[in-house]
Amino acid sequence: MLPRRLVLLSAGLILALASCASVFSTGRDFPSPGRDAITTGTTAKPDLLRLFGEPTQVGIDDGDPTWTWLFFKKGNPDLTKQLTVRFRADGVVKSYSFTSNFPEDMKTLR
Repeated sequence: MLPRRLVLLSAGLILALASCASVFSTGRDFPSPGRDAITTGTTAKPDLLRLFGEPTQVGIDDGDPTWTWLFFKKGNPDLTKQLTVRFRADGVVKSYSFTSNFPEDMKTLR
């Protein structure tokens, strides 16, 4: 059996590392959309919730509702990806943009 002191030290180290994890990323990772994942005029809010989960931010752009998914990962280099979707009044996609510097997206979307 491990000495109590070693168990407490190990538990403290695990808690310290877990609390630092939030410093290394912001937002929630989401799948990068393929070229045909979103169709303007067809894809609706429920489709996006199923594909990407809840948005990180919501807002308004020139009077239109918008949803944004944002993920930032601290590293060398820092990695970011952002999906912003603009909706018509009926909840269908009016326009969208996706930007990323994740290596797999850089290869796929070039």
